[in-house]
Amino acid sequence: MRPTALATRSARHPRLPPSVWGLTLCQALLISGNVLLIATSPLIGARLAPSAGWSTLPVALQLLGLTAATLPAGWLTAHLGRKRTFVLGNLVGLAGIAACLLALVQAHFGLFNLGTFAIGMSIGVGMLYRFAALEAAPEPLRDSALSWVMAGGVVAALAGPWLAEHLRDALATPFLGSFMGLGGLYLAALGLLSTLRFAPVTPRATPLPPPRPVGQLLRQPLLPAAIACAALGYAVMNLAMTATPLAMSHAGHDFGAVAEVIQWHMLAMFAPSFITGRLTRRLGHARMIAIGALCLFASLLCAWLTPAVWAFALGLGLLGLGWNFTFLPASAWLTTHYRAGEAPRVQAINDCAVFALTSLSALAAGPLNAWLGWQQLNLWLLPAVLLLLVIALRAARATRHGSGARTIRGGQERLRPLARRAAEQAHPDEQRTRQR
Repeated sequence: MRPTALATRSARHPRLPPSVWGLTLCQALLISGNVLLIATSPLIGARLAPSAGWSTLPVALQLLGLTAATLPAGWLTAHLGRKRTFVLGNLVGLAGIAACLLALVQAHFGLFNLGTFAIGMSIGVGMLYRFAALEAAPEPLRDSALSWVMAGGVVAALAGPWLAEHLRDALATPFLGSFMGLGGLYLAALGLLSTLRFAPVTPRATPLPPPRPVGQLLRQPLLPAAIACAALGYAVMNLAMTATPLAMSHAGHDFGAVAEVIQWHMLAMFAPSFITGRLTRRLGHARMIAIGALCLFASLLCAWLTPAVWAFALGLGLLGLGWNFTFLPASAWLTTHYRAGEAPRVQAINDCAVFALTSLSALAAGPLNAWLGWQQLNLWLLPAVLLLLVIALRAARATRHGSGARTIRGGQERLRPLARRAAEQAHPDEQRTRQR
């Protein structure tokens, strides 16, 4: 087959590049570690903290570190490139794991919080994997690339709780073996990243217009809508998920039941990613986010059923599905509202907003669960979900009207040459006079 024929065939049937599949594996390793932290950190905090109200502080500091890393990660990406930024993030995560191991041996609550903060910074850098996959994929497959990278969480949903449960008592100090397994995940991701190739963030051969100011970017009505949808969906999911191990422990369930519920939650978060991209292309970003908001609404109502394990599993399953249908479409939607040279800045602003709100939700999970209880806590989350639904529905209406206007304008542009030609044919004498 000739090279031109191969090029034509690849243009007609584009494929995802190898870097997307490598990022999928890196995402699986990253989220496996995140799942392990979610399942263990609140329980470790309850053992080491001076009071029950501080039990979720390690999770909150993990998310605070994630938030603190978003803007520097955008700057590093623009100046050092994707690969060096990702490698640096993994090294910071390994340093945090070492601090957590030492804190567990010494039963030092402050040092453990410092370690989770550093791990959070590493996760903040790794959250850019999804944008790297979007940039590497051909234009028609960008939603699919994002879905495949996030689908790496399916592996994490199985591996993370297994590592947390089976390595918990592997050594004399509880949870020490779990964090040693976490270090192994980060070393594997570091080795994989060193083999991947990434395209430059801004193509050097293509002259690009100067980036627009942040204020001008945020004045686009749909760009803040995409950021708000991602932030609200993630924060609601994270607050309920962080409080779940504490609520299940108060209901008398053991750690095995907690790990199983978290596992089902993670499967619901990432397994739908195989079809989320296709559904988003068919329904549109805003409509998918509205469906996700309805799933979040249903998950919060499950808290009022019964304190049995199956009710926690059902609620956390719907919670994970709602996160998938809000966060993934919002991330893909964001990329349609900036130019190539503006990508690092806008992505950093988006992740900073998303994870700042998520950090506050994690910090509030412990005190709210102790003060309100599991049922009232979920009731307090309903206004945020309703706000998310309103934003998504208004954006869907604006997008529909905007596309209709573009269609009308496009039709008018196509009809103008035909009308001009018909007028020339109807009045040839007048046309000759005008030419003279």
